[in-house]
Amino acid sequence: MSLTKPGARGLQVESMALADIAATFGTPCYVYSRAALVAAYQAYRDSLQAHGLVDRSLICYAIKANSNLAILKLFADLGAGFDIVSGGELARVLAAGGKADRIVFSGVGKSREEMRLALEAGIHCFNVESASELAQLNAVAVELGRRAPVSLRVNPDVDARTHPYISTGLKTAKFGVAFDEAFDLYQRAATLPGLAIKGIDCHIGSQLLDPAPAAEAADKILGLVDRLAAAGIALDHIDLGGGMGIQYRADEPAPPAAYYLGPMLERLADRKESLVFEPGRSLVGNAGLLLTRVQVLKHGEAKHFAVVDAAMNDLMRPALYDAWHDIVKVGAGDTAAAAPMPYEIVGPVCESGDFLGHDRELALQEGDLLAILSAGAYGMAMASNYNSRPRAAEVMVDGAQAHLIRRRESVAELFALESVLP
Repeated sequence: MSLTKPGARGLQVESMALADIAATFGTPCYVYSRAALVAAYQAYRDSLQAHGLVDRSLICYAIKANSNLAILKLFADLGAGFDIVSGGELARVLAAGGKADRIVFSGVGKSREEMRLALEAGIHCFNVESASELAQLNAVAVELGRRAPVSLRVNPDVDARTHPYISTGLKTAKFGVAFDEAFDLYQRAATLPGLAIKGIDCHIGSQLLDPAPAAEAADKILGLVDRLAAAGIALDHIDLGGGMGIQYRADEPAPPAAYYLGPMLERLADRKESLVFEPGRSLVGNAGLLLTRVQVLKHGEAKHFAVVDAAMNDLMRPALYDAWHDIVKVGAGDTAAAAPMPYEIVGPVCESGDFLGHDRELALQEGDLLAILSAGAYGMAMASNYNSRPRAAEVMVDGAQAHLIRRRESVAELFALESVLP
């Protein structure tokens, strides 16, 4: 997301001042840029086009990163497919106008009901992650008189060199089928009457900044594809997942899509199979920010605290991963009365882990607006109602217009589904 600071209203997204968004919709508030979302998707298409692969590729947005209907509809209109991990996400994609035959269904614990719903909808493929799931899916498909399109998510045992919580390609991960077991499991799948083998899937982790691990995984997967073909199991598509990282720190730029995808695409250019990719964070992460207001400045002997109205329930990543998000003032210039000093940016939630940033050098006064950047992915998607806090509003900026795409919850809605004992 490109932030500009043209004048008296301070930082703006596209042609909208963040101060005006805060005045209209309140804080905390998630703000997204339509232009940034489109540009991120187009970067994938441009990379595929440069290698002559765009016409046989499907870019499936991994909606766990941000599942707002407006964002899903935007990507659907751009021609995207979708990577889902639950029946709820299936329902969201269909409600947003996404096409079922452009959906891949990942996840280690699909229920039989979720399998049934996806089969009835007519999805593109199930990414199967265990022998047990393969057998269960076959049984559900037979009951429905259908054949389920399947690929196996193969775990190549490649170190993604990322945070251990978001590294999924090692043999110790819960995800996928072990590489050494995949060939035999494909042979078993070929004998099951309710399954139609369509492809192979691989996803080694998230926030990947070095293209080398993804290229190494692609080499192992392509070798397995060729071995399967020699055994009479020809695949229609190769799915190499997502995982490309984004820039979280101003002084640590992330690779452009062309640089990250290039080594993989060079390996795929002469293949006959169609291709699937599952980007999530890289499409939405830098297209969003969390807008928050300073409530209290608390100065101590050891630390200075800026207590804002956003909290760990609004943006979980810092507390969960000790993740860094750049934090900037929205106002046009520092106030003369405020001196820069290192602040702990914390929320009002009753947890010591409720922080959004450590040791940030800022000149602050109570009432100042702050923008927490790179919050478009795994921000609102992970939000909760801890401490009975309503979840934030979400706003999409399109040029000089701001559209409310999710209203703020009310406190009454938080307990509307509950009842007291008689």
